[in-house]
Amino acid sequence: MKELLQQIRPPDESARQEARRRWNACMKPLGSLGLLEKALEDIAALTGSADIFLRERAALVLCADNGVVAQGVTQCGSDMTAIVARNLAAGVTSVCRMAAEAGCRVVPVDMGILDFPGAEGVLSCRIANGTGDISQGPAMTRAEAEQAVLAGVELVREQKRQGVRLLATGEMGIGNTTTSSAVASVLLGRPAVEMTGRGSGLSDEGLSRKIHAIEQAVAVNRPDPADPIDVLAKVGGLDLAGLCGVFLGGALYQVPVLLDGFISSTAALCALRLCPNAGKAMLASHVSAEPAARYVLEALGKEPLITAGMRLGEGTGAVAAMPLLDMARAVYASGYTFDGCGVEPYQPLGGFTT
Repeated sequence: MKELLQQIRPPDESARQEARRRWNACMKPLGSLGLLEKALEDIAALTGSADIFLRERAALVLCADNGVVAQGVTQCGSDMTAIVARNLAAGVTSVCRMAAEAGCRVVPVDMGILDFPGAEGVLSCRIANGTGDISQGPAMTRAEAEQAVLAGVELVREQKRQGVRLLATGEMGIGNTTTSSAVASVLLGRPAVEMTGRGSGLSDEGLSRKIHAIEQAVAVNRPDPADPIDVLAKVGGLDLAGLCGVFLGGALYQVPVLLDGFISSTAALCALRLCPNAGKAMLASHVSAEPAARYVLEALGKEPLITAGMRLGEGTGAVAAMPLLDMARAVYASGYTFDGCGVEPYQPLGGFTT
């Protein structure tokens, strides 16, 4: 793990400046596409080239079960994780429909679905048969957490080998808003009541159980906020650990990775705490309706492209941002420039930053 983290280099600022120069040459007010311009500049800094290509893309949907479901923190049982994983493979879930419109493949990945025998179209990176109940003890061993992180890194390496230029992150795992709230609560030093939402729609009583389970998990396990692997192992989940690896892999293999919502962003925060240079691969797609989502994005230093009150999961928010990036690139690469039109370019006069 240490050797891998040391291989992740800082962003290429010369490539970022070249991308900004190209944006400023486009015949439009400086910086007028806002965060879309910044996103392409970030991609240039990640890849080391101002020539940006995004057409081959995939959504990695990491699936795993969480023992904390036993505490009544969800509306449905763990069997739903396997059902949705099979439907992801069949191409019929929400993210599959959206991804088809965005020209994106969906890759469901079994990181630890409970009692799952496997299914055609579900990639197996199975680490364990679900996790322990975090309110009673650790979710997994430290070795399992590290193995899950490294599996996420390897997923990116394989997608890069297949020619992928843009990744979306998604997840499916009943109980994973509980584990994400626990991880975020520890990493940000905020009380569970501030970091915990209703997930897929808990009642007031269910929300109280969820908050109590998180408080108990932190008290029982005493995760070290300075050690993200310890936090993942004690109060996290296999999907979160794998997603953490995906963000590290994006930085290592120079593939931009779109965050989805709260769960994905929490995994990204683990990656950033492990390696500050990992932030160069992260693009924030949207801000989730989960109450802690904004806190996590602020900690990441990321601004979302979309604010739509989404909270579906599966990677839907990340995939929804792909057409925005495509449209930005269409302007960026069009050749419709001040010079080509014989017009004097805009000059920065202090009204807006570029």
